[in-house]
Amino acid sequence: MNSPADVLIEAEGLSRRYGDLLAVDGVSLRLLRGEVLGLLGPNGAGKSSTLQMLTGAIAASAGSVRVAGHDLDTAPLAARAALGFLPEQPPVYRELKVDEYLAYCARLRRVTAENVAAAVRRAKARSGLDGVGHRLIGRLSKGFQQRVGIAQAIIHNPPVVILDEPTVGLDPIQQREIRGLIRELGREHGVILSTHILPEVQAVCDRVIILHQGRIVLDEPLSDLAATTGGGLRLDCERPPAAAVIEHLPGVTAVACEGTSCRIATGPGFNTRGLLEAALAGDWGVLSLVPERRSLEELFVQLTCGEAT
Repeated sequence: MNSPADVLIEAEGLSRRYGDLLAVDGVSLRLLRGEVLGLLGPNGAGKSSTLQMLTGAIAASAGSVRVAGHDLDTAPLAARAALGFLPEQPPVYRELKVDEYLAYCARLRRVTAENVAAAVRRAKARSGLDGVGHRLIGRLSKGFQQRVGIAQAIIHNPPVVILDEPTVGLDPIQQREIRGLIRELGREHGVILSTHILPEVQAVCDRVIILHQGRIVLDEPLSDLAATTGGGLRLDCERPPAAAVIEHLPGVTAVACEGTSCRIATGPGFNTRGLLEAALAGDWGVLSLVPERRSLEELFVQLTCGEAT
């Protein structure tokens, strides 16, 4: 059971209309301290509108958002002070030096004058920007500009950090470095990561939400992905039975056998013990029984395109 202090974002029934278009339809989500939450969805699924409502950039047509215990409608300044946000296009001023820009951001975030220098040093250290504070942002590589964008998001040490496509356009080495930074942020903050790069979610996230047509179609810890996808089991036997024998077991929804292997889809009421007892009674000569995991990509396609995998 999580304490109220551990719940950093709590959104209930968020909806957003643009004229006749319902872009977001009743989205509810929670973000916990120390959690990296991956937000996925195809183009037009409502991700950007959801992020903008969570940050207060746009108003929700319906629903509510609380950030670190502050209601975004009734206490907007306190709620926004608890947020750091990196949009897909980093809000950097190319003509400023890194230190100048971060000091400016610190003042915008109401960091007191005596603490600005310390805040800049801390944000640079955490974002891997030590040694480039004197350089013009416009002369930095794309990867370093992304780091500057992240530094501005954490300059005031907020409990919540929201990152929208932080590795887009980066080379593989830069992507790996930013992912390491996201994992580091996830140890002390609550992080929402919106991205199209599915391996990135698997590499850094604790939980994943998939949006489709403005609604949440999946909200699960990545550790539970196998159970969520219904990947089922693979049974290898020396003397496999006919598929119909396995299909008659409680909770088995489908069986496909080829050679000595059978893929078993399961549903409510299935019990692994019952399968093993049947295998022993039938002398199937069980060699292995393992869960079959579908990849996040397969799950994403299934939920957003309706394709069986």
